[in-house]
Amino acid sequence: MADKKAPSKGEVTIYKFYNVQGDKVTRIKRDCPRCGKGTFMAEHKNRFTCGKCGFTEFTHTESAKKTKK
Repeated sequence: MADKKAPSKGEVTIYKFYNVQGDKVTRIKRDCPRCGKGTFMAEHKNRFTCGKCGFTEFTHTESAKKTKK
């Protein structure tokens, strides 16, 4: 019997990481400071994370800075 292949999860749609306006191309996603250009960071609710090296940057919000009185 032949082994069954697992269903694919889909391909990376890299064209969604760029914005093209006329002759200019701009990046939408952030680049990883460790890995360099071409390695994009994932944007979560409260942080940015690199999938290649695991580097994480947390975002600061006003609600997190407020303390209870």
